[in-house]
Amino acid sequence: MRVLLLGAGGRESALAWKIAQSSILDALYIAPGNAGTKQWGKNVALNPLDFEAVKAFALEHDIQMIVVGPEEPLVNGIYNFFNADPSVKHIGIIGPSSEGAALEGSKSFAKDFMQRHGIPTAKYGTFTLEKLREGIEFLRTMKAPYVLKADGLAAGKGVVILNSLQEAENELTTILLDEKFGEAGKTVVIEQFLTGIELSVFVVTDGTSFKLLPEAKDYKRIGEKDTGLNTGGMGAVSPVPFADKAFMDKVLNQVIIPTMKGIRKEGFAYQGFLFFGLINVKNEPYVIEYNCRMGDPETEVVIPRIKSDLLDLLEGVWTGTLSERDIQFTEHAAATVMMVSGGYPESYEKGKVIFGLNSVTDSLVFQAGTVADGPKTLTNGGRVLAVTSYGKTLDQALHRSYDNLTKITFENAYFRRDIGKDLA
Repeated sequence: MRVLLLGAGGRESALAWKIAQSSILDALYIAPGNAGTKQWGKNVALNPLDFEAVKAFALEHDIQMIVVGPEEPLVNGIYNFFNADPSVKHIGIIGPSSEGAALEGSKSFAKDFMQRHGIPTAKYGTFTLEKLREGIEFLRTMKAPYVLKADGLAAGKGVVILNSLQEAENELTTILLDEKFGEAGKTVVIEQFLTGIELSVFVVTDGTSFKLLPEAKDYKRIGEKDTGLNTGGMGAVSPVPFADKAFMDKVLNQVIIPTMKGIRKEGFAYQGFLFFGLINVKNEPYVIEYNCRMGDPETEVVIPRIKSDLLDLLEGVWTGTLSERDIQFTEHAAATVMMVSGGYPESYEKGKVIFGLNSVTDSLVFQAGTVADGPKTLTNGGRVLAVTSYGKTLDQALHRSYDNLTKITFENAYFRRDIGKDLA
């Protein structure tokens, strides 16, 4: 099979690494990829949002399947674009239609969907500039802390949690009146704050059947002990100790199955990954968010725990035969720690030379924000590397990742030293 993988981050590195192992793979292209993905396939200078360019490349290179890594092409309708064009309709798109991707692309749509289908989630209200006064009144009925979410895609920075009512009122006004998050913030969801521990759960689905993937827990804050600004993710672990059979049965019956039934009832075309951002509140699962793709950095621990041929599973997704495919997981734990640029998630410098990549042993290095400069590998983003390790225990996996992180250096490199420590 000839495959085109869209994206350039750590998630795409992990997917490329796994797809490259498939016995049914003939050729793998990654667009645009990064300095690390070229070891598993051929990087291609394509913009995943330029659907005409993606189409032209797919036709020229006889691509049979396109695996969409990031959310933006899905929300913008790459599935719809290919499905509507007879010349490329035969190409398998791994990712939902824009209607299905709205579960991530619009938080208000997702919350309304959950309400329609009886899926447990926090109390909420949705407000626009015209309803600013109503939004402020709604805040006054809530208790601190106050959660405000930009409705659209905001690169992981559209969620604000505030402890004072005055701050929350000011922030709501700033988002709606001053367009702090641009188009993404023209609608704001105000949500009840839930106290608990978060968990990421994933399925792959052909729209009818689904396979549950290993769960993970990621760490969003830049600072240790979950302090400081939100990031795209500073590390992740899998499995998650509190996600025992009893809890996961609740997730399956109260969240996953009702979601899949809702997708079928509302008629979305949905063939791909579905991410459930959950919170465990007194041993009850609540949905914080949906993503229409795999999470990052969770992919870097979930994909390595899959023993089965991933491309075979994805072929089952596209052909509607997923129920006939086998999926197996390793019993080993996996832990990933992100190495980021100093200053991230605010301003940071690029172009720093990375040293020590070849000295890593007993770990996988999934590159994210990197670019090749001849034989050199340079930083090219905020989140630069994900160092992933296996272990018989979570502690062993974490120890291996941290040991190998000490072998890699670049100017102003930073990583959290407490990933997974809250689960000990």
